[in-house]
Amino acid sequence: MKLHNKSLLLNAIILSAIGLTSLEANAVEKETHASAAITKKNDEILIKDDSPQAANLKIEAVTEMLAPTAEAMNGKISFDENYTSRVSSPVLGRATKLHVQIGDKVSIGQTLMTVDSPDLGSAIADYRKATADLDLKRKAFERSKMLLDGGVIAHKDFESSEADMAQAQAEATRAKGKLRNLSVDNNMSGSESFTLKAPMSGVIVDRQINVGNEVRPDAPNPLFIITNPQHLWATIDLPERDLGKVNIGQLISIQVDAYPTETFTGKILSIGTMIDPVSRRVQVRCSIDSKDKLKPEMYARITPLNNHNQRVIRLPTSALITEGLYSYVFVETSPGHLKKRRISLDIQEHEYVTVKSGLVAGDKVVTIGAILLNSELASK
Repeated sequence: MKLHNKSLLLNAIILSAIGLTSLEANAVEKETHASAAITKKNDEILIKDDSPQAANLKIEAVTEMLAPTAEAMNGKISFDENYTSRVSSPVLGRATKLHVQIGDKVSIGQTLMTVDSPDLGSAIADYRKATADLDLKRKAFERSKMLLDGGVIAHKDFESSEADMAQAQAEATRAKGKLRNLSVDNNMSGSESFTLKAPMSGVIVDRQINVGNEVRPDAPNPLFIITNPQHLWATIDLPERDLGKVNIGQLISIQVDAYPTETFTGKILSIGTMIDPVSRRVQVRCSIDSKDKLKPEMYARITPLNNHNQRVIRLPTSALITEGLYSYVFVETSPGHLKKRRISLDIQEHEYVTVKSGLVAGDKVVTIGAILLNSELASK
């Protein structure tokens, strides 16, 4: 029995040794295959199509863009106030019905809200009293004129009647103007129901009212905000040191986190007239082409561009290899043939850099996997 157990143990040891030898042989074979798929010579690497490293590389042709005049600055997308209306109620009352919700498209003159307002009833009553008084004073004036022509009354009595009619006319005009401001010229029924209407066409982007809430003309916040989402601004809090790098009419490029691979364009509309004494910054307002993608309150990175049509090459920072004071990239000189090339940088940002020299438009550069290639090139 003991002899049998020893035999089984010996067989297990032999099988384990054979398995380990087989694994080592497979690892050596894979390493040999990988090494054979890559050929290194000085600063060049030749990668075959079946190499595992080839699947981890991304090679893109570089393109030119307008040269920036400064590094990207922090900014924000905001409403274009020329296409935005903040709507408040001109009368005191209580909201009884809401006709729109946030996100609804509205047309000019469309009803937004119905308000029960005693002030409206009072305004209509004032107009009715003013028109009735005007009719009475006009008749009195006409009688006075007839009596004056007949020599029955003195001239001063006629002048008094004329003044009374003028006062009544002024009061009627004032009362009618008040109703016109409330957009109820055609509603003289005496109803206290006021309809708040949209002053422009656009989209409801904010609503600060619910049914039953009190509305006041002097409320600090608007009840509705209507804007045209096709028109947006970008604002920059420009540092004082960069004030000389921007001008009205200058082109800009805009990037946002929501669309990291896409660049939006715009133009500087205005530059603030004074610098904030605390932050030492001045506000710059820009018009932008949102392509129906940008939204108000988005944070953005805004780069002023050169107006003299000077163009540069921009690279993602993932393409760079930094060694000491110098920067390098891997350029594909022919299919599978990658050469390490030194370049000179101009403006360096968090995600992108602009190239001063070393590349030309159309060069194919490794944008993903450059660090792995450099490690492979450095290995013996």
